[in-house]
Amino acid sequence: MDQAKYQEMEKMLHKLEDIKNSQKSIIDKINHVITDLFQHPDKDLEKAMEAAHEKASDNVEKIREAIEDYEIKFNKAQQS
Repeated sequence: MDQAKYQEMEKMLHKLEDIKNSQKSIIDKINHVITDLFQHPDKDLEKAMEAAHEKASDNVEKIREAIEDYEIKFNKAQQS
């Protein structure tokens, strides 16, 4: 693989990791709101935060899968 292609693919992996980390940060922030709701209950907000947490968790999983797939392509391209 030429150097330009290697660098392009490596940048993409870093971006994907950054997206995954951002999603994990969102989950942490949602968890803080959910924790705060123990002190100040609001059923509607709790329901919304639980739904957001589930979607963010699903996003982390999808991004993790995308990273794994892209890493396989990256490794195969390095061996070519």
